[in-house]
Amino acid sequence: MTDFTPTEMMTIAASRELSNNDVCFVGIGAPSAACNVARLTHAPDITLIYESGTVGTKPDVLPLSIGDGELCDTALFTVSVPEMFRYWLQGGRITTGFLGGAQIDKFANLNTTVVGPYDRPKVRLPGGGGAPEIASNCGRIFITMALSKRGFVEKLPFVTSMGHGEGGDHRERLGMKTKGPTRVITDLCILEPDPVTKEVTVVSIHPGVGREQIIENCGWAIKFAASVIETPAPTETELSVLRDINARTKKAHEGTGTGKEAA
Repeated sequence: MTDFTPTEMMTIAASRELSNNDVCFVGIGAPSAACNVARLTHAPDITLIYESGTVGTKPDVLPLSIGDGELCDTALFTVSVPEMFRYWLQGGRITTGFLGGAQIDKFANLNTTVVGPYDRPKVRLPGGGGAPEIASNCGRIFITMALSKRGFVEKLPFVTSMGHGEGGDHRERLGMKTKGPTRVITDLCILEPDPVTKEVTVVSIHPGVGREQIIENCGWAIKFAASVIETPAPTETELSVLRDINARTKKAHEGTGTGKEAA
């Protein structure tokens, strides 16, 4: 088996969560990479939707932002942003949302607004964009983030996008009819919310990763399920597809001033 990086493992593990029948609202960055790997491997008929209103898009390179022309150029059709949110998203027509964030807590709430006090933040982040509505209205949510104490924190300074709130039946008490986060995919492991408490719990550990490494990189006392499996390693096909799209993306974006790969 070809060697792979933790980021490649995370992206491929996330891509496996998707199926042909999904209508997926895609976030930029790692979620976009995972969704397009799924489209180019086991889920060729998946419908990918981006916040800018592009429906059924099939990008050849990963977009820099929701306004990247690659999305509109390769979409089945494009609608206005108000139609996207009011008809498609709030109308319950999107099965899956794929999100990332700067910070996450044990109930899978996300922060993309500020680090530190809101009125005097240490860091001001990009903000929520459409993520709060995606988290509330998609049938289920997958979250992709690298596991670190900086990102996985005991208490969020600001809740941008609600996961399971305070845990338990908090979503239901607020009148939310969607499932919320059902998977958190990291570079070390995969987590699922406990059926009762909704605290995210380790259910799968990636190859070569130990429990101590997971514990050391989480900002709370992370829990493990009674039965924990090993995540299947990436196949050569999955790695080839991911690396090819990353290489195309890097080449296409050279000279843009970002200096970054898309995943």
